Amino acid sequence: MRTRTRLVFAGLIGLVSAGAQGSAQAPSGFERFFTAGTMRVDYFHTGGSAGEVVSLDRVVADGPWPGSRTRLLDETNLGKYFVEVIDRATNRAIYSRGFASIYGEWETTPEIKAVSRTFHESLRFPWPKQPVQIVLKKRQPDNSFREIWSTLVDPESRFVNTATRAPMGAVRPLFENGPPADKVDLLVIGEGYTAVQLPKFRADAKRLVDSLFGTEPFRSRRADFNVRLLELPSAESGVNRPQVGQFRRTPVSAEYNIFDSERYVLTLDNRALRDAASAAPYEFIEMLVNEQHYGGGGIFNDHATASVDTGFASYVFVHEFGHHFAGLADEYYTSDVAYETGAAEHPEPWEPNVTALQDPARLKWKELVEPGTPLPTPWDKKAFEEHSREIQARRRVLRAKGAPESEMDALFREQQAWETTFLRSMKDSGNVGAFEGAAYEARGLYRPQADCIMFTRDEVGFCRVCQRAIERIIDLYSRP
Repeated sequence: MRTRTRLVFAGLIGLVSAGAQGSAQAPSGFERFFTAGTMRVDYFHTGGSAGEVVSLDRVVADGPWPGSRTRLLDETNLGKYFVEVIDRATNRAIYSRGFASIYGEWETTPEIKAVSRTFHESLRFPWPKQPVQIVLKKRQPDNSFREIWSTLVDPESRFVNTATRAPMGAVRPLFENGPPADKVDLLVIGEGYTAVQLPKFRADAKRLVDSLFGTEPFRSRRADFNVRLLELPSAESGVNRPQVGQFRRTPVSAEYNIFDSERYVLTLDNRALRDAASAAPYEFIEMLVNEQHYGGGGIFNDHATASVDTGFASYVFVHEFGHHFAGLADEYYTSDVAYETGAAEHPEPWEPNVTALQDPARLKWKELVEPGTPLPTPWDKKAFEEHSREIQARRRVLRAKGAPESEMDALFREQQAWETTFLRSMKDSGNVGAFEGAAYEARGLYRPQADCIMFTRDEVGFCRVCQRAIERIIDLYSRP
């Protein structure tokens, strides 16, 4: 009988281990390697001027496995990080996924030069039958992945907690189209709703989910999704807003002011989020924040958020889900952001909708560019930037004087009307090309089309490149 004592883990390491080699092709058969459960590896991700360190927190059961039994290896090449689950007996990858993280965003902010911080993160994969090596890799500037951490997990170890957690809240299906293994499973979590406000949460969820599935390609692929709601009543209405002195303790700790940005909303309490979400089958999470203040956020393969009572709640919900679901980059570049910008040179971004255009002949969406479209693609960039600077200045004034959200919504509607007309008026407005200005950078990064929901609040939906990227992820989770 195997003893329940084998669980070891390694610290920071620099090169890909021999155990990770030969992982291009996985042995067939889900049942050969996995049971029907989900294993969750929780870890701490620490960094600062002294460097980056990953350390194990715990290994726990996380409910039934909701994902595909056939598409276990991720070949999308998306994400700042990449995890491989290596079968120890064959030294082959039996599961892999790319993802991004809050830590990965934080290290692009100036704060990393002054302080060290720790973030909690999780890796979820089918429960292995035999010991596996968990290999965490990080994308390098040349787009290769380098191993930064590895740990051995034996499912029979006494340090692996196999107990099932009691649900923290009630799960309600919004719509279901089939078994979790055959569909994309989206979990919508209510945050900042009191018990008496739960009917409002259900109505908000239906309204915003309908907006998502009214947008292509989600509209055409609705049958490939299941959507469930998780009700987690809060003691008070609303969530934590430190900048205005509104302090709240909510079930999964969603808050504004991430990276000191008044509109950026996420939760830094990953353990609470994962424990709550384990009540339902899920691959993707969007959290509805019961607030009027404009805000939201989205991290690829982590979670997304949207405030529900602003005039642009539907836009925020769909836009942030684009980040979370398909790894889409922000295409805008004239708004205030927390990240360091203005780099002299840009490596090719991993996100599918932004390019550094280092070689136009190898543009990653080249096949969608119509013959004769110039690369880079000309557009009236100067006029757009001048108008945007005026809007941003007015926005800062409104925020500084604590203006009501109705005034902010009015400003955004004015901006939306101008941008919709302006961005549709140019020769190549409807073409796929390479339009300079994207991902918070005015120079050196390019977006695929003049307009897109990842660029403005205009009602244009996702551009063709973004739609293709989204469909690729839908296929990864819903196709045999």
